[in-house]
Amino acid sequence: MIHKPFTRREFIKTSAVATLGLASGSLFSSDEKPVVSIVKIENDQIEYAVEKAIDLIGGIQTVTKGRNSIMLKPNLVGESPTFTTKPAVVNALAKMMKSAGKEVVIGEGSAAAEGFNAKGITNYRTRRQDILDPMQQYVFDTLGYTELAESLNIPLINLHSGDLVDVDVPNGLLYDRITLHKSLTEVDMLCSVPMMKTHTLATVTLGMKNLIGLYPGTVYYSVRSWLHDRAAEKESPGVAFEILDMVRANKLDLVVVDGSMAMEGTGPTAGTLVKMDLIIAGTNPLATDLITANIMGFEPDEVPTFICAIQLGMTPTGIDGIEVRGEPIENVRRPFVKPIVFPWNNVSPFWGNQEL
Repeated sequence: MIHKPFTRREFIKTSAVATLGLASGSLFSSDEKPVVSIVKIENDQIEYAVEKAIDLIGGIQTVTKGRNSIMLKPNLVGESPTFTTKPAVVNALAKMMKSAGKEVVIGEGSAAAEGFNAKGITNYRTRRQDILDPMQQYVFDTLGYTELAESLNIPLINLHSGDLVDVDVPNGLLYDRITLHKSLTEVDMLCSVPMMKTHTLATVTLGMKNLIGLYPGTVYYSVRSWLHDRAAEKESPGVAFEILDMVRANKLDLVVVDGSMAMEGTGPTAGTLVKMDLIIAGTNPLATDLITANIMGFEPDEVPTFICAIQLGMTPTGIDGIEVRGEPIENVRRPFVKPIVFPWNNVSPFWGNQEL
């Protein structure tokens, strides 16, 4: 069964959605209301806020029950701390998980960094490992993740290269098989840890959009422009197809949104910073993203990924189907300056269209 389309159904090609049916779109379906927690960060005590957010959704033992190995995936799109996930949030999660007896790794495949595949105002696409490997290490080093991983004795994984495997995506919107770093197939849980931001292609970038960083650059090119070219050929609305295929290819069972500092307007890198002082957490990625977007002032029918996910049969279909614990939404809602959203075909002549 396909849910009734939202008013912006022109974003979704019904024929593509209908081929999937509910079976492949039931990733987050449940008869019970998913729970999402909202916690204010007081006096910059990020670690305490993260712990409280996890406790409100059942506690670390419950959230990770039956899972022995976990990958934390921050949003490290580039080397600047102004538009990336704060290490303090990942540090808090990693310590909680290790204290619960879990094996923890941190993985990322960043988009670009100055001096590597970014030079001035130009971002280049590349599949060259000799560029992507040092670029990723530079991002880890610059943002403090190398030091964090060493202090906790947990591995940092460069998802651009290494041991790569193919994973099936039954009835995929874009691909029937996706190439991933093998470590993603070996963990029992993937935890997306995005920064709360707007996005000029996807409208918002939160827990699900963050998984674009799992596409290895040595296969799909850095800055993922080649990937978006392929998706545009299938008329992916707001990069939704490439997002949802990757979500369904992985065990995304926890999202913890870093809303300590957020970004509005021309996100994901050039917008205006907003101090929100929030941590938002949930085990249902769609629910967690819906609540976070609502706090930012976005309705579900403004975000193509949400529209597509709900038409695929994923639940919940709106915030009324979510139990919110902690701060009430109305106490923390702040309408963000919305991005001017461009179709990929309007952006592609100017972004990542030159190759190194």
